[in-house]
Amino acid sequence: MPIKTVIMGAAGRDFHNFNTFFRGNKDYEVVAFTAAQIPDIEGRLYPPELAGSLYPSGIPIRAEEELLDLVKKHGVEQVVFSYSDVPHEYVMHKASMVNAAGADFRIMGTKNTQIKSNKPVVSISAVRTGSGKSQTTRRVAAILKEMGYKVAAIRHPMPYGNLIAQEVQRYASYDDLDEYQCTIEEREEYEPHIDNGVIIYAGVDYEKIIRKAEAEADIILWDGGNNDFPFYVPDYQIVIADPHRAGHETSYYPGETNVRMADCFVINKVDTADAENVIKVRESLRGLNPHAMQIEAASPLFVDDPDAIFEKRVLVVEDGPTLTHGEMAYGAGYVAARRFGAKEIVDPRPFAVGSIAKTFEKYPKTGPILPAMGYGEKQTKELEETINKSDADLVVIGTPIDLSRVVKINKPSQRVRYELQEIGAPALKDVLMKKFGVRK
Repeated sequence: MPIKTVIMGAAGRDFHNFNTFFRGNKDYEVVAFTAAQIPDIEGRLYPPELAGSLYPSGIPIRAEEELLDLVKKHGVEQVVFSYSDVPHEYVMHKASMVNAAGADFRIMGTKNTQIKSNKPVVSISAVRTGSGKSQTTRRVAAILKEMGYKVAAIRHPMPYGNLIAQEVQRYASYDDLDEYQCTIEEREEYEPHIDNGVIIYAGVDYEKIIRKAEAEADIILWDGGNNDFPFYVPDYQIVIADPHRAGHETSYYPGETNVRMADCFVINKVDTADAENVIKVRESLRGLNPHAMQIEAASPLFVDDPDAIFEKRVLVVEDGPTLTHGEMAYGAGYVAARRFGAKEIVDPRPFAVGSIAKTFEKYPKTGPILPAMGYGEKQTKELEETINKSDADLVVIGTPIDLSRVVKINKPSQRVRYELQEIGAPALKDVLMKKFGVRK
């Protein structure tokens, strides 16, 4: 009899693990996915068009709170943990729950889940969410283009809508973002690539995605999400570490996996972190992976009109996942507001409505910073209402996108931009040139 299985996920790694290992595998019967981390992604169906011939009715996606009931109801023998950026202790608490219910607990590795490309793959992964993958990916893309390569970026999945329509997505313009009804989180990852002339792929079926990307690129750039490890076999793996969270390289899953596989580390934010913590991270990485190259970098901030911030009462809006999954209490927007002389950081919590208020309850470490949550039209409207209800003089936007494209803000605003800047030698261009050379 096939082994009855539940896959625990968050609409990303879970679907990928299913597609690469369980789909068409008669030794297993996946009775359900469970969903966590992202609001309102449960209650859907992984459709039969994607699930394959063994699942003519599709596979239900339930809330993770129903996990133990699913194990009992279906006689589940195996639970597969398939999401990222959680403490090691958290993973083992889940394992203990599952084992106590009688089922095996499984974490899948690279052998059964990574796809081999027929083009070189450079992967960008991280120790934690918010370490600086996005600006590193942009920097690597620019270097590879300078070296003469045509680059296609493939982004870690964020399929929170119609899964069939999102099976394979290609983004080359802002119109594509509108066509696919992208969430704020998706726009944060895609817009900067589009601005730099880099085509992006994403979706649900990453075998089909890579084959499409290979047809128009010389090199594939894996743009990872959270601190997940790559979906593709990397020819060169760059991992970002954050000295603001020294010690996390050994305490979060699967960030430590990335650390142990890295060819090159980028220790980011060295300009704003304590020197002692930079040293701690450097030594920790060296102990875990002594053969990987180490590069130090900063992510300097740019604001169109810094004087507009001076002596103002400021509401700071930051990248959502950095504050939630990443557990950071602040980001680029907060640093810019303080650096350019804001009189006060206005606490958004008294003005928060609906799901935004619930986000603060779920992630109390967020503090007086507003995460740019927008996983659907309703939540985006609640974000807009929260911003506009505040009594701030000015809004400082630390997300990687032009938030005014999706949210109508009724007060002045300043957008914070940041790019990766390597410090000293070696630099990313040095290691990429050594690995791949100039395109002939």
